[in-house]
Amino acid sequence: MKTIFDKETRDGLITRINLINENSQPQWGKMNVYQMLKHCTLSDEMYLGITVYKRSFIGRLFGKVALKSMIKDDSPVAKNSPTVPQCKVTETGGDVEAQKKRWIKLVEEYGKTSKTDFEHTFFGEMTREQMGQLAYKHVDHHLRQFSN
Repeated sequence: MKTIFDKETRDGLITRINLINENSQPQWGKMNVYQMLKHCTLSDEMYLGITVYKRSFIGRLFGKVALKSMIKDDSPVAKNSPTVPQCKVTETGGDVEAQKKRWIKLVEEYGKTSKTDFEHTFFGEMTREQMGQLAYKHVDHHLRQFSN
């Protein structure tokens, strides 16, 4: 299964991110391109432990089961999947190029981190392997959303 900790996989994701521009349109969902970029930046900051959020109650109940279902195979994340409230973006505009650069920097950070334990606000404690797979699937999901 693909993982964001693999350099070749990261490089492929970065190539796809670089194809996004301010005219990119979603194939599904409500986010515009800036909102998607910002959402992914916020998510990767959480995944990497740069920003820490309190574990959600509903996540405590269902997070582990949902995680197993999400990373059980190579299938992409379903369209219109729910997101954690902390990573929802309501602002409608911003600097797309600056946000892309920030996101790429965070994707590159996965290659530098030696972190082995991760905490997700919904899924809870995760191994490095689980986080690598989830982070890859999340990035891939949003790049597919914008046809990349």
